[in-house]
Amino acid sequence: MTSAPHAPVLLAEVLEALAPAPGDVMIDATFGAGGYTRALLKTGARVIALDRDPTVQPHADAVAADFPGRFQLVRTPFSGLAEAFAGSDADRLDGAVFDIGVSSMQLDQAERGFSFMRDGPLDMRMSDEGETAADIVNTWDHGPLAHILKLYGEERQSGRVATAILRRRVEQPFTRTLDLAETVEKALGGRRGAPIHPATRTFQALRIAVNDELGELERGLEAAEATLAPGGRLAVVTFHSLEDRIVKAFLAQRSGNAPGGSRHAPVATDTRKPTFALQFKGAREATEQERAANPRARSAKLRAAVRTQAPAWAPMAGRAAA
Repeated sequence: MTSAPHAPVLLAEVLEALAPAPGDVMIDATFGAGGYTRALLKTGARVIALDRDPTVQPHADAVAADFPGRFQLVRTPFSGLAEAFAGSDADRLDGAVFDIGVSSMQLDQAERGFSFMRDGPLDMRMSDEGETAADIVNTWDHGPLAHILKLYGEERQSGRVATAILRRRVEQPFTRTLDLAETVEKALGGRRGAPIHPATRTFQALRIAVNDELGELERGLEAAEATLAPGGRLAVVTFHSLEDRIVKAFLAQRSGNAPGGSRHAPVATDTRKPTFALQFKGAREATEQERAANPRARSAKLRAAVRTQAPAWAPMAGRAAA
């Protein structure tokens, strides 16, 4: 049995939320190194794992060898959840877990281009298809580039960073991570004792844009809503406010707890029935012990809900588009 490169965050809390039992069918929407999957399989459940990253295959092979007949990996992003389940021979989905964002395993692979601390090709794709981060910084106009830096990276000086990128690429296109990180650092006047590297927000924005992470999260949540059986459980772990706001808003709306309008602009009564019941108010966070042992857990939040018998709501497209 191979060991996972990193520990799954909030594992005990996720298992409590999913309450897996022998014979249950679970979807691990972010397989990664298989941490959640292995824990679910050890309870006797069956797991359909999703991941668009081709480099996870060795971990999947190891899990399949350790738990024959109860595990399969499907190469797909979140949005393919319903199709992945339909392609299995299972007739009921009892639970689904999402672990949002880039994994420490991906950050540690310099050749993937996710990290501004390690030199590598400016790629950032979680799959092996589509536009790269280099494509964006070398071809996008100032307006769209500044927009995603502000929207996805929450970079207050997005215009200044975009200007610096466009000026530099005239001399030489960007191909390496450290080259881009240095350009952003210079544009923002250096580190100046800042608690985070000046390029942190730019790299985050590019990664989210390259992988359409927020759009995939929204579509994945809707796919889980459409696929979970009544009584099925949903658990979502996020690490950033952008992601958590999407999950919070989705579950608030689908559980009938979304805030209403003001007295000046009242919201029309929604006749759709709640498709989820919240397991607990707010979000659960890691214990002090887990935070000390696993730095990745410091910003983690878990939200969980149980599927009702109400029909799924119609998907809403385009909400996270840049």
